[in-house]
Amino acid sequence: MTNKIDYFEIGSPDPDVSKAFYGALFDWEIEDPTGPAPYRMVDEARGGLWDTSDMGAANWAIFYVRVENVHGALDQALRLGATVAIPFTDNGGIEFAHLLDPLGNRFGIWRPKTP
Repeated sequence: MTNKIDYFEIGSPDPDVSKAFYGALFDWEIEDPTGPAPYRMVDEARGGLWDTSDMGAANWAIFYVRVENVHGALDQALRLGATVAIPFTDNGGIEFAHLLDPLGNRFGIWRPKTP
């Protein structure tokens, strides 16, 4: 299923504070990072908490739209006035990018590399 919102992510320079806040507010289970990436799964993999302390300490809360073709959606978004926040990234299991719409709202596009 493409062009549907199906994931969210919180970028935080202090993931322990974010984990405490969102965990208490929404009763979410937020896992500890399981691999080398500073990333924690949220609420049974419905979302993620990304430690941004080593990448400029950015803050964000975004939604992701699953697309058929990340490069194609990225090109179309740029033609429509978006700018790139995090360029096309292939992390092995997924491809994604973060964009800013013409008003500065951050969102993500992604696709799994295997169905």
